[in-house]
Amino acid sequence: MSDLQFELTDVDPQYFFSRDNLNSLKSSFPKIKLVQRGQTIKALGDKKELKKFDKKFRSLLNYYSEFNSMDPNVINDIVVKDIKFNGEKPSLILHGISGKPILAKTVNQKKLNDSIETNDLIFAVGPAGTGKTYTGVAMAVKALKEKEIKKIILTRPAVEAGENLGYLPGDLKEKLDPYMQPLYDALTDMIPRNKLEKFLEDRTIEIAPLAFMRGRTLDNAFVILDEAQNTTPAQMKMFLTRMGMNAKFMVTGDPGQVDLPKKENSGLREAIKILSNKRGIKIIYLDDKDVIRHPIVKKVIDAYNNVEKDNL
Repeated sequence: MSDLQFELTDVDPQYFFSRDNLNSLKSSFPKIKLVQRGQTIKALGDKKELKKFDKKFRSLLNYYSEFNSMDPNVINDIVVKDIKFNGEKPSLILHGISGKPILAKTVNQKKLNDSIETNDLIFAVGPAGTGKTYTGVAMAVKALKEKEIKKIILTRPAVEAGENLGYLPGDLKEKLDPYMQPLYDALTDMIPRNKLEKFLEDRTIEIAPLAFMRGRTLDNAFVILDEAQNTTPAQMKMFLTRMGMNAKFMVTGDPGQVDLPKKENSGLREAIKILSNKRGIKIIYLDDKDVIRHPIVKKVIDAYNNVEKDNL
């Protein structure tokens, strides 16, 4: 058995080696025995496993040095999901709950974050798990915190993915809430619960189905249309023409997951064709390199893409 030893002089051991962080490290390296004493950590195991640990642990230290932050999610991203950021460090968008850094973690997520400075309408197009919605919500919350806009509006088309909305129990809000849950989930990472409830109550943050946008002019707002592949061309046109003064609009969607009736065209696909190369409008394409969910998601996307190619 061999060992590695790290003396971490620039690390707050109580924070870096919190119980959750240490447990996450141990579960990520089940073949390595980790012993932590003060600012020293010793890793024991065979040379092959120690070599892997050395590389990953140094990546964690580089992350901590840059952001002065560490939590089990970061450990999971770097160690388990093997996010390498294509050789670049992630970009900080804002600090969320308990100071958690909300990051643009991949090259295309960073392009998405940067594009908001010079464009008022952005399309974020890519498969599941690429962080389109989460990054967009983070950008909107940042704009609200910095008083660049006065409200956030998050909307989705209420289209069933193989289910029947009419048979769900409850009133309209209760029927629609499951469709909006990913948006709530993102917000709860970034805004304290009591403050979020206040924002929702006074409509500083509004989450509503796309049909509720008709007839409105949306000024001083950051507006995100999520799951836009499930809009019809008429719905997409309706949404895009809601833009008022000092507004930022973002459209996210995955053209490969359209749940519309087979004869119905996707408004997202049509909009991309019509609006590409227009000044003030930016289309960012994300792909499997941007997937930051479980590593198996990349394999699922690749497998389905291969089947679709074979069927062409």
